[in-house]
Amino acid sequence: MNAEPLRVAIVGAGAIGGTVGAYLVRAGFEVTFVDVVPEHVAAIREHGLRIEGPIDAFAVRAPAYAPEDVPGRFDTVFLCVKAHATEAAARGLLRFLADDGVVVSLQNGLNELVIADVVGAERTMGCFVNFGADYLEPGVVHYGGRGAFVLGELDGRDTPRLRAVHAAVQAFEPDAVVTKNIFGYLWSKLAVGSMIFATALTDDGIADCYAMPEYRALFAAIAREVLGVAQAQDVVPEPFDGFDPSAFLPGVASDVTERSLDAMVAFNRRSAKTHSGVWRDLAVRKRKTEGEAQLGPIPRQAAAVGLEAPLVARILELVHEVEEGSRERGRANLDELEAVRRSQEVGAA
Repeated sequence: MNAEPLRVAIVGAGAIGGTVGAYLVRAGFEVTFVDVVPEHVAAIREHGLRIEGPIDAFAVRAPAYAPEDVPGRFDTVFLCVKAHATEAAARGLLRFLADDGVVVSLQNGLNELVIADVVGAERTMGCFVNFGADYLEPGVVHYGGRGAFVLGELDGRDTPRLRAVHAAVQAFEPDAVVTKNIFGYLWSKLAVGSMIFATALTDDGIADCYAMPEYRALFAAIAREVLGVAQAQDVVPEPFDGFDPSAFLPGVASDVTERSLDAMVAFNRRSAKTHSGVWRDLAVRKRKTEGEAQLGPIPRQAAAVGLEAPLVARILELVHEVEEGSRERGRANLDELEAVRRSQEVGAA
């Protein structure tokens, strides 16, 4: 990458990519939006991209294309598609990624590994985001709540391109940081993401679910299960936005766990985005979620290190049943997961 101002392609101009990209456009960066939804591309071209919500409200004009129509090449590509679309999107962007360019994954899951397999590890940068946003309709994105934004090279190095991307994203999130331990953040987000998938099996909001006394042990157990897999691979999970991974370790006093859950409730209460994108996929858009791509690797990686992940596996099964229309959303699904937790507790006694 050269020292000139970044030319950025945003692949996936929905909730995450649309929000970040709009702020970069407003800050004067040269941004091109790329999306597979023709109506969204057309709306951005004709009317611009509009950001709504309690944090900000503005509109920007920028080029927008389908992936196969993108002109030129870019030294920086933000990949912001759903996790299960990662490999296809990474292959599609190869034609407009500069030889010395970098792909930055603004996604949930361990998608950096998938991207690296396609474009090369040397052209992949890790990123962790936790802000709240929703795609509302073609050309319109709702930005509901600020959250952590962390960048890091996969090998932990501090590089000029990392600093350049960091400087750019501060136009969106002034508190964005760089880290030597990006996988620590990604695994922490997987733990919280697994909890969020469980909340999406109900029609209650994220904060409401975390606050229910009858399910707190369940949510703590979900996080503990995921973090155990991370630690078995020598990953050191990182704290963010109220989530303290050390509060979910085996043997930790319950009041310590409760304090972290309380902090997570408080963080989510501050956001106008009350429900997750997973819930929105299930309840509003009636489409396949990122479940298999996000949660699927956890039981497999657990087995590889001699562990089990029964709660995550069951969450994924329940999500699939809701996707297929054979299961209703409701708190009864949390009761089923609680039964799994209790059976594991009895088995370990």
